[in-house]
Amino acid sequence: MTPGAPPAVTLLGFTVGDAMMREVLRREPAMPVQTHAFAWAVLDALRAAECRTTVLSVPPVSTYPRYPQLLFRGGTLAEDTAEDTAGDTVDGALIPFVNLPLVRHATRFVGGCLTGLPALRRWRSTVLLVHGVHSPFLWLGVLARAVTGTRVVAVLTDAPGVRLPGEHRVLTALRRLDVAVVRAALRRYDGVVSVTEDLARDFAPGRRSLLMEGILSRRPEPPAPAAGKPGATFDIAYAGGLSRDYGVDRLVEAVRGMPDPGVRLLLFGRGPLDPWLRRQAAADPRIAAPEFVPRESLAERLRTARVLVNPRPAGGDLARYGFPSKLLEYLATGVPVVTTALPCIPEAYRAGMIFAETDTAAGLAGAIARVRALPAADAAAIGAKGRELLHDRCGPARQGQRLRRFFEELGR
Repeated sequence: MTPGAPPAVTLLGFTVGDAMMREVLRREPAMPVQTHAFAWAVLDALRAAECRTTVLSVPPVSTYPRYPQLLFRGGTLAEDTAEDTAGDTVDGALIPFVNLPLVRHATRFVGGCLTGLPALRRWRSTVLLVHGVHSPFLWLGVLARAVTGTRVVAVLTDAPGVRLPGEHRVLTALRRLDVAVVRAALRRYDGVVSVTEDLARDFAPGRRSLLMEGILSRRPEPPAPAAGKPGATFDIAYAGGLSRDYGVDRLVEAVRGMPDPGVRLLLFGRGPLDPWLRRQAAADPRIAAPEFVPRESLAERLRTARVLVNPRPAGGDLARYGFPSKLLEYLATGVPVVTTALPCIPEAYRAGMIFAETDTAAGLAGAIARVRALPAADAAAIGAKGRELLHDRCGPARQGQRLRRFFEELGR
């Protein structure tokens, strides 16, 4: 890296344009919306710090037959990403692979070698930033470091080895093996960027690390929410995966246990609880049937609610290792946010959110009731404070400069 020159960063992971992502979401049951959003937020931050950026990617899809496509061809990203950057296209390449269990790991690594290593030389990349704990890409980073001299940094957003609902025991065993493979790769990295301290400490011990819970996208945000109309329902909203792992069942039980006839629960997303939630909606008119809303429309829907809820259980590895990216989306709306007391939430956010005393249905109901009882001006002040904290901590300019300094320090 030339002294004083900004880093030339290649992001390896799952960055695709909105056109391709719409097709993925049409057929993908896992709904990798946050993966897509985070990848673009990273690019936004790097560009805000005047880093030269390029991309190596695959679409974020599950294995066949869960995602009904076997062969993914390579190509360039420029055409697909033009609509995402107001005409400033992204220079990058798609990695070809075969989407079968085990085979896709091998073909993504081989495809990454054939596509990525020449591209890194062509782009004169000084930093390879690997998004996630996908073992083929982590080991591609190890190889790139040895062959091209590029510094390699991993962005850890979740723990490896997460089991999918309904997964066969054999695949679960292979995931445990994959955790060991991921740890071995990370030992060879120059550094990691991690959303929680536990994630960096437990999976990349001894590596230089940067704690970064999230990045606010530079894309336009909706205006601050208007106060609810007199007599209107008190809308409680949740957006994300519809799963017990995320506490959605507890949120429904909280609303059903509230005696208040004026509340209404809105659920935006997809997931294994969808059939159960539709039965709950049929039994209680205060619960709306779940609805999938495109990302470009979601913020507008959320800002019309009176409170946004993150009901994720506070115990277990999911709470220790993953910072809920929905919290950033919630705070950006300026609507008051209720959340369980997850250990990964920095203390600085406490002034801008309402914490449930417990992660039970009763605890969630009590926190929602506290917001319900607030005067409109006080509720608006909490929402405004949360939004201010988010911009101060996670704005793209600040986070981009932190990333740039981290990369530069690795070279000293």
